[in-house]
Amino acid sequence: MKPTKAKIIGLIALLAVVAIIGGTLVWRQAQPKPVEIQQVNGYLGGEKIGLFDDDKFAALAEQSGLKVNYRKAGSLAMMDADRKGMDYLFPSSRAAVEYGKAQGVDTSNSDIVFNSPIVIYTHKAVADALTGSGIVSKDGGAYHMDMAKAVDAMVNNKTWADVGYKNGYGQFRIDSTDPVKSNSGNEYAALVATVLNGGQPATVDSVSRDTDKIRAIFAKSGWMETSSEDSFNQFLTLGVGSKPMMIGYESQLLDLAVNQPDAFKQVKDDVVMMYPTPTVWSTHTFIALDDKGQQLLKLLKSKDVQKLAWERHGFRAANFAGTDSIKRFNVPGTLEQVTAVTELPNNTAMQAIIKLLDSTRG
Repeated sequence: MKPTKAKIIGLIALLAVVAIIGGTLVWRQAQPKPVEIQQVNGYLGGEKIGLFDDDKFAALAEQSGLKVNYRKAGSLAMMDADRKGMDYLFPSSRAAVEYGKAQGVDTSNSDIVFNSPIVIYTHKAVADALTGSGIVSKDGGAYHMDMAKAVDAMVNNKTWADVGYKNGYGQFRIDSTDPVKSNSGNEYAALVATVLNGGQPATVDSVSRDTDKIRAIFAKSGWMETSSEDSFNQFLTLGVGSKPMMIGYESQLLDLAVNQPDAFKQVKDDVVMMYPTPTVWSTHTFIALDDKGQQLLKLLKSKDVQKLAWERHGFRAANFAGTDSIKRFNVPGTLEQVTAVTELPNNTAMQAIIKLLDSTRG
């Protein structure tokens, strides 16, 4: 029996519907499945907040199925903080990791993610005045501070006028964050103790021998911030009269130049980045406390994040090199390679320094 025209049309319509449904199912199956986003929580050193707040970092994290949350804390303070509900700790040095280990933190899943040399931030008028006195030198546009001469001047209670800066008030000092809570201050204390030990990494015995000198140097500073980010912002805000000179990270001024160009334009002819001779490397070490922390560590070590951290935030990569020249930041006085570096004291000596300065505060 010959099918009617109506039946043919109906069959064609049915086949079309089946094709559409089948095609839709195939298309849906071919689409990438939505990534399940996991919340990752932890403690973060303040100098890395710019990176974690970066929209590009958030996008890379989302691609990896992560939404990264943080609570700001000093590198040493986070080791004593409540870790309930936390997936990671991200201090700014291996010394902080060792301190945490001594406090019972599981540091078995940790790795160096970024590097930053410790630098001194000051003002051009101060830098040029100290260059005249010999504590500071200038080479190829970069300023260098002779730490042996600087420590000697502080131990001997030299005034700012004594070291060449006639407009300075009171005794010559280099401000830092709280060395008992924050890494930059802690590494500065280690550098002072090492210089007092003739340039060799400080030991428990040398710290004991130089106790009075170390205490006297840190007693010159008043209130000390617990965050390197807060300390740097205070330095920029209060000016030369309040904070003539302070310890910080190289990455901080590089980050400012990229992410706050208007603010950098206001200070670029005044603020000077000075490299201590010797200095120490701040090794930003990530501690994964669980599986989610390990996923974040993998993301941080990825090529995309390492590139982002250098190009937009000034963190040198884990192998001590950037993706390209530091000249990209157009920040005067920076060094491609930092060669005058000393090793940090071992953990026992670092603990002795922390204990000494903690007792001084009390």
